[in-house]
Amino acid sequence: MNFPKLPAAVFAAALLLASATWAGPGHDHGDAAPATVGQALPRFSAVSETFELVGVLSGKQITLYLDRFADNSPVRGAQIELEIGGAKFKADKLGDDEYEVVLPEAPKPGVLPVTATVTAGNEADLLAGELDIHEEAHADEAAHTHSWAEVAAWAAAGLAALGLLVGGGRRVMQARSVRPGAAA
Repeated sequence: MNFPKLPAAVFAAALLLASATWAGPGHDHGDAAPATVGQALPRFSAVSETFELVGVLSGKQITLYLDRFADNSPVRGAQIELEIGGAKFKADKLGDDEYEVVLPEAPKPGVLPVTATVTAGNEADLLAGELDIHEEAHADEAAHTHSWAEVAAWAAAGLAALGLLVGGGRRVMQARSVRPGAAA
């Protein structure tokens, strides 16, 4: 009785298993959802019956987005004054739909009260919110990476294990094969 060579059998099995995972047109699940990378920037929101204000902190810069509460349309040409932790700042216009405040230094971690005075045309409103700033995660914890040496070591170990399996399989197959002149 003649058995097929083990490497060919292993290759055929791998091919069959791999082909079962391929999806044809219309049967795949589309592109995978994008992975979230890093932490979101600290932000605050303040809402009234008239306005909705969102502020995003990046270092010492706060980008502000001001919309009408009723229909979420951007408010252009408004005057915004922020009071953050007792200090007052006037927002500058940044593009068509954004405003900006640059702080003298980046705020320290903690919860800071934020009060905004918004004047748009003949409408004026006072909005309040909180800016919650957390300490940044350590770089080691934020990204788990492997060095090339570690990946190469794992690859070499995998190839060595595969070699042992193939070599052991050949010995088993040779021991089972009937040799001419051997007693049956």
